[in-house]
Amino acid sequence: MFRDRREAGRVLASLLGGYRGKSGVVVLGLARGGIPVAWEVAAALGVPLDAFIVRKLGAPGHSEFAMGALASGGRVVVNDDVIRALRVTPQQLRDTTEREARELSRREAAYRAGRPPVELAGKTVILVDDGLATGASMLAAVQALRDMDPAEIVVAVPAAPESTCREFEAIVEDVVCASMPTPFLAVGESFWDFAQVTDAEVSELLATPTVGIATARLRLAESPAEVIARCAVDAPSGVPPKEALDEIIGDARVVLIGESSHGTAEFYQARAEITKWLIEEKGFCAVAAEADWPDAYRVNRYVRGQGTDGSADEALRGFERFPSWMWRNTVVRDFVGWLRAHNASRRAENDRETGFYGLDLYSLHRSMQEVVDYLDNVDPVAAQRARERYACFDRTSSSDDGQSYGYAAAFGAGMSCERQVVDQLVDLQRNGLQYARRDGLLAEDDLFYAQQNALTVRNAEKYYRAMFGSRVTSWNLRDQHMFQTLTALRAHLGRSAEGEPTRIVVWAHNSHVGDARATEVGIDGQLTLGQLVREGYGEQARLIGFTTYSGTVTAATEWGGVAERKVVRPALNGSVEELLHEVDRPEFLVSADISRDAEEPLDTVRLGRAIGVIYLPATERQSHYYHVRPGDQFDAIIHLDRTTALEPLELTSTWVAGQTPETYPTGL
Repeated sequence: MFRDRREAGRVLASLLGGYRGKSGVVVLGLARGGIPVAWEVAAALGVPLDAFIVRKLGAPGHSEFAMGALASGGRVVVNDDVIRALRVTPQQLRDTTEREARELSRREAAYRAGRPPVELAGKTVILVDDGLATGASMLAAVQALRDMDPAEIVVAVPAAPESTCREFEAIVEDVVCASMPTPFLAVGESFWDFAQVTDAEVSELLATPTVGIATARLRLAESPAEVIARCAVDAPSGVPPKEALDEIIGDARVVLIGESSHGTAEFYQARAEITKWLIEEKGFCAVAAEADWPDAYRVNRYVRGQGTDGSADEALRGFERFPSWMWRNTVVRDFVGWLRAHNASRRAENDRETGFYGLDLYSLHRSMQEVVDYLDNVDPVAAQRARERYACFDRTSSSDDGQSYGYAAAFGAGMSCERQVVDQLVDLQRNGLQYARRDGLLAEDDLFYAQQNALTVRNAEKYYRAMFGSRVTSWNLRDQHMFQTLTALRAHLGRSAEGEPTRIVVWAHNSHVGDARATEVGIDGQLTLGQLVREGYGEQARLIGFTTYSGTVTAATEWGGVAERKVVRPALNGSVEELLHEVDRPEFLVSADISRDAEEPLDTVRLGRAIGVIYLPATERQSHYYHVRPGDQFDAIIHLDRTTALEPLELTSTWVAGQTPETYPTGL
């Protein structure tokens, strides 16, 4: 996604850098929408700019339906199939052409204000528009230009369907498409601001020099990578200096720390070290992870010296559901061990301990069992009611699988259990105070744990039903549940002895931690935990993302598959990761909060990579990239240029063997 046409032009110019300094280059912008894009390209390359006007020939009675196009120079291109299908007569075609020719001449005179057209014979002509759909207007322009005898023609656009770009590759010398969205709906879908360009704007841009003294500073200015290099703070092993962390985090009460994959060791290690600092120096008293509530709560009991587990490894054994390596890995095991020791020392001094909690909602059946187990201890009659309500899931699905329940409920193959889970949640909330006061049999924490399990069951039931409907709806339900759990956790933990609000650090993927409003998915109405936290807590929240350029990652090839150690391909051109790779530092932090100069390069829309528990290198662009504005997506970014795969606690021969490095793209 591009903010507007001017930003799209700057992105396009970065892809046309090979033409900078080459003699005989001219940029033509298709008027009107292509002119703001073309001005940025011409100014960046320091070459002349002119307008090239193409007028659509609308079919009689269907003016929006093109039967051809008329280009500067008088070249007419017609679609014979359309003319035959609509039975357009030669006279109708002449009348339409003459009318559009008069408008074309008017515009050329108005735009140039008496200036002669730029000479094109023998020149390299870069033909720029704000995007392509069918490509009819661009095709008319290319065919008209051929009559003017240029040395070569380059078609450059910010957005177009891949098929259209491939068609032009066969008829011009070079094609540069900054993005090829899939599916391609319309050119305007690639822009946040796609307001119509006026004649006055075109005239003003054409009158603004793109060569000479006016653009010397622009051409000699620092590149985005050079600006970031000047603003970056070294972060050995991904851990910035305490001074930089303190400047970014300040007095924030909720800090979200991301990861651009669920299987990168350095992300986990750096996040753990930053979290230790937050706990020891900033008084954070909870780690809330993108993990299932009951499994994480078992770890919480262990780190607080409770439960029956004798080691961190044992405490993590609750994480059995795919992908177990997200939490059953060496880095998390070591952090859990550290947190238990830290809490023991705090307990000895009567200081506040730090807990470990889960925010996710996949634990449908496990959470149901935890609710029943809790009620068995405090209210056997209520426990029986809970069993009867939750038995609904046994009647709708024969497996311990939320997806199979959701499929059956969504498509009418089984009954919905919505009413039963809502009734159970209300029942537990209504009687909760009574349970907590009853002879002190159970701590308040146990009641909170049970109520959150009941809430998880309610939200998981809704989520699994939504899975087979809108992708956005199911995603939003999940992130809204995580925010709801985070909010409930803050309220439960209360305030510290000093009267300050609870401080919590969140561990989740970049795609949850980042603000959706700064990504292309936000256009579809998708929410993220990061957005909800910013909206809910304002300046009390901080979002930190991690990125990498290449290396290895632990991931599966399909859902439920075995953990593999895979090679991560070098980041794509035009991506955030490629930009940070060009900084030529192995590990660093960049944030506009530390240096305002970093704001501009981080404000440009670029591709951002997101590897989840599945990694599919063969379809990497479609499967793992989306457009982002990194400066708005995060408050700070930590980049580790080359990273390694996270080591699961249960090693398999497949993981140990690893993946044979590819020689992409040649395959040799």
